[in-house]
Amino acid sequence: MNFGSLSRILMDKPLAALGDAYVNFIYSLALSRKMGKPMGKKVKGALLAEALRKAGLRQFLPSRIDKHVLSDAAEALLVYAWLNNFITLEHGIEVLEKTENLDDGLVSLLLLAKEKVTL
Repeated sequence: MNFGSLSRILMDKPLAALGDAYVNFIYSLALSRKMGKPMGKKVKGALLAEALRKAGLRQFLPSRIDKHVLSDAAEALLVYAWLNNFITLEHGIEVLEKTENLDDGLVSLLLLAKEKVTL
């Protein structure tokens, strides 16, 4: 799967759709491990949008886009990194599990994905 540029990955709707399920899944698994019981949670779009900004990825997107597009971009990049074996499912869960808060974990994952995705 080659998109040719980081911007194209971030703006890909099908990747974002799959990424939504992927991010919620790894977050739920990390939370389940932390809490010691099964948990199913969704990551709020505003949190993903802020993590994308903190990871320095906003510059790769068009101007005048809303938080929904920003959160979709974060989801697209994370699932792209997983689909291409740049970040394993287990590693994604571990990163989220070991951080104090979800925001920091998402920033760490996005930075890792950005570093690994070389185009």
